Amino acid sequence: MHLKQRDGALDLLKWLALLCMLLDHLRYVGYSADWLYVPGRLAFPWFCLAMAANLARARTTTTGGQWRYLAWLILFSVVSEIPYRIFIPDPDTLNVLPTLALGLLVIRGWQQPALVSRLLAVGAVLLAAFFSQRLMFGFFGVLLPLVLLLVFRRPWYFVLLAGLVSLAANQWQVLYYATRLGNHVAMAAIATCLIAPWLGLFLLRHAGDVKPPPMRRWAYALYPVHFVALLALRQVLA
Repeated sequence: MHLKQRDGALDLLKWLALLCMLLDHLRYVGYSADWLYVPGRLAFPWFCLAMAANLARARTTTTGGQWRYLAWLILFSVVSEIPYRIFIPDPDTLNVLPTLALGLLVIRGWQQPALVSRLLAVGAVLLAAFFSQRLMFGFFGVLLPLVLLLVFRRPWYFVLLAGLVSLAANQWQVLYYATRLGNHVAMAAIATCLIAPWLGLFLLRHAGDVKPPPMRRWAYALYPVHFVALLALRQVLA
């Protein structure tokens, strides 16, 4: 699903989200770089914001594009799972794309009055609730795209709610405990989770003149490919 006229700020947001994800995953290449966890907290909220922005602007179009959006997410959820499990040591969740796919269903149920859309949204929420431990970013990660959609065109202080949901989607208990022990990385990570939605919205509203390379459907392949590339890098450095 793409807009007829490219939004440079939206493309920039997607590229920056991808970069932050890459930095986060560099922690698993072999060197101790815990500080990369901090910029990594920007990736998921920004991907969710990009989804919300696309759906907010495509609300009046046919739903065919949104079904294709869902199909691409499901396809690459499956394709990405094996390289994800090979690269990430002892993963206890699925890769991030199932979380985004469920989040998309929740937004569709909010936007579309059709019974099927509403039932799928309810099903997505129930799945997120019952299988929160198996989903990356859990129950609140599934709700975050909808929360960002709801605050998309509202004053900046509404984004504080999205920041709280972003923090809840992360391991906030662990971060809170580490913060109490004086861990500076945890402190920075909490602050980053809270301001990530605001930073993303600021970028969308004020970087419209930027013209980065458009990120089209081929970008879905970057998710599994980056795991393979980082795995090869880890083998070289081993």
